[in-house]
Amino acid sequence: MIEKLYSEYDSDITIRAEVGKTFNENRLDLTAVGQVEGAAQISRALEEVVILKHEQKWSNANLIGVDTTFLKMSEMSSHMIDGAAYLYADANHYGIIGATLLDKLNGYIPENSGHEALVCYVPKRNVKIRLGKNPFKTEVIKIAGRCNFNREVNAQSFVVSLGLAREMMGCTNNQISALYINCSEGVNSEFVKQRLIDVIGEGFVVKTNYEKNELIYKTSKSEKIIVLIILLFIFILAAFNLVASLTMLFVEKLANVKTMLSYGASRSLIFRIFFYEGMLISGKGIFIGAFVGYAICFIQMYFNVVTMPNSGGEAFPMNVSVLDGAIILSLVSILSILFSFIPVKYLIHKNINA
Repeated sequence: MIEKLYSEYDSDITIRAEVGKTFNENRLDLTAVGQVEGAAQISRALEEVVILKHEQKWSNANLIGVDTTFLKMSEMSSHMIDGAAYLYADANHYGIIGATLLDKLNGYIPENSGHEALVCYVPKRNVKIRLGKNPFKTEVIKIAGRCNFNREVNAQSFVVSLGLAREMMGCTNNQISALYINCSEGVNSEFVKQRLIDVIGEGFVVKTNYEKNELIYKTSKSEKIIVLIILLFIFILAAFNLVASLTMLFVEKLANVKTMLSYGASRSLIFRIFFYEGMLISGKGIFIGAFVGYAICFIQMYFNVVTMPNSGGEAFPMNVSVLDGAIILSLVSILSILFSFIPVKYLIHKNINA
């Protein structure tokens, strides 16, 4: 889920200038970049931090001016909550805004007709600010729809056409902030990155999606291990219930055990009786726990009972892994054997003489 949320909006590879916020796109041979093996889609981008206003509500936003190719690269149409995914229609420019950001501004997308409109304040470039002079250029932008990707995008992003962004920021027709590149399906982004570095030369920074969101990806990959460790700790605590049950059972049946011994029963037979009793208790718990756990998973997968917050009703994703199930059941089984074997062995050693 994490990889999907961050990989669809963020391109596989991003090229930026080493120095400066923007650069002239003519510094790059876009034809050569497009011919790099594995580079499937390319979009130019112009980025700026702006202020949005709707009625009496204000909020900062990350304005991103892009080519229409970006809408296909990010699969924008499949992430729309309201409205539609387009940036230009009927000789008018439109914007696509993050779902949380629009909610923060108390805006909405009319269902029947019309468009919500926001006032965008863009900092003026290369001008001297004097007292009483407005440092912002304002533009009223109609909203085509609101999108839902991940928390950061939903709360900060405002996507417009590249032409509109250049006009608002006062940039020339060749100025861009970054070049977004998506790789062909099945092609390793590191492979494409090295080919791009050879083509574009020095003066640029090339990063893969993983490198841009390194902390997020590392956290998501280590999260399973952390959860497994927490579960293991819970299993150990729960196993003390098994120890208590076996101890009470042994104390209760101690007289019967001595009677069996007087009739010729061996210590190994007594050990097996209580050991197997412990395995039966834990086995029943494992079976019931696995059944209930998998039932909850399948109910969520097919009936979408639990939804994610601030997602427009999108169901919390659930996936059943045979390997994960086997690991958890194996850990519980090993703990059950240990916590059945050790206390029974100790009780027999302390209470039954050879």
